Amino acid sequence: MRRVPASASPRHEQLLDQLTALFLAEGFAQFTLSDIAKRLRCSKSTLYALGHSKERVTVVAVLRFFQTATTHVEARAAAETEPDARIAAYLGAVADELRLASESFIDDVARHPAARAVYERNTRLAAERVRAMIADGVATGAFREVHGAFVADTVAATMVRIQSGEVAARTGLSDAQAYDELASLVLNGIRSERSHAAIRRERRSALRATVGGSPTRRAT
Repeated sequence: MRRVPASASPRHEQLLDQLTALFLAEGFAQFTLSDIAKRLRCSKSTLYALGHSKERVTVVAVLRFFQTATTHVEARAAAETEPDARIAAYLGAVADELRLASESFIDDVARHPAARAVYERNTRLAAERVRAMIADGVATGAFREVHGAFVADTVAATMVRIQSGEVAARTGLSDAQAYDELASLVLNGIRSERSHAAIRRERRSALRATVGGSPTRRAT
């Protein structure tokens, strides 16, 4: 993913963050460079630090959103040590980041070729990350043998359908609920029997702790 140059000034960084926040909240198709400069309370010459055309400014802001989102998602996933928890955290973090984007922003991205290409590239990268996490789980025995590329492609396609609103229209689920269901579907489908057994043991232990002791043994 393209990143802002390390030499970018604090003012440049602040302006880019403000621009990204504006686009996330309201979309970008309706704005001219003059409109953007007015909303950000800067001159057009200052805005030119981000790009000398509406096209370039748009792409830079969309890149910024996905760059920041990727950092947050990876941090959430890295905090988990178990393969299934890592995938659940990853998908949940993706949902949380996308919730920052308004419907207008998502619609504008879909209609803007360059911005859509950024979104599609990040979706492909997300699918690859899921594939890698599945492969890790298979290697450790946490997941059964599955075709990782197929599962990752299915996850990526579903992510696009969730964000486009298609899943909500067909099922009535919110985006957060849909991602929860996606994580559950994927994890229950790829966990190994050994992993399922461990989860059942954990649930039984939690139940015993809740009732204040071990269940009464049945007479033999």
